Amino acid sequence: MKHGKKYNEAAKLVDRSQLLEPADAVALVKKTATAKFDETVEVHIRTGCDGRHADQQIRGAVVLPNGTGKTVRVLVFAKGDKIAEAEAAGADHVGGEELIPKIQNDGWLDFDVVVATPDMMGVVGRLGKVLGPKGLMPNPKAGTVTMDVAKAIADIKAGKIEYRLDKANIIHCPIGKASFDESKLVENFNALMEAINKAKPSTLKGQYLRSITLATTMGPGVKVSTIKAV
Repeated sequence: MKHGKKYNEAAKLVDRSQLLEPADAVALVKKTATAKFDETVEVHIRTGCDGRHADQQIRGAVVLPNGTGKTVRVLVFAKGDKIAEAEAAGADHVGGEELIPKIQNDGWLDFDVVVATPDMMGVVGRLGKVLGPKGLMPNPKAGTVTMDVAKAIADIKAGKIEYRLDKANIIHCPIGKASFDESKLVENFNALMEAINKAKPSTLKGQYLRSITLATTMGPGVKVSTIKAV
């Protein structure tokens, strides 16, 4: 893959053979952010899990103490008094069955997270082919299938992120913006790692965290010591 001049300049700052402590990795990643926009700082965690086995699947959510720096649009599927509750809590869109054709046929996807009350999952299930591949299906483990829609919305707006294994058994998560103070990025990183360490499957044999890489949207990867991240 051919990289641009800015990426190549930033890459010169990084020693690919070195494993850094989280605080040092964050400081270096901030130096590699050279884009004209405020880049997202991402964590990529390669695990020793095999997601093909149900007992080694990892999925959950964590509220980052300093948020993600992104304005998150929340869609809530609800009915009855839960509609008013969702609207009062700051949901961007609230509805029910009438939203199905809008999403299915019109391709409307002006939202980042979907929350649903359990009694609406029969309706939401019909959108599985649209929402599933985009990682937008509500899930009880992530706290997005709940009767307490106000808390779900508050957590999401405050910086709640979801983590899950992809097909290569890697977890990809944002932990803030390159403009964040180093201390805030480190706090967010530690909160994420604490949640992921707690989510370690009891059936896993061998090494759990194989590698951890920090990177900005457009920048090179910086390797973090898996020992220091525990």
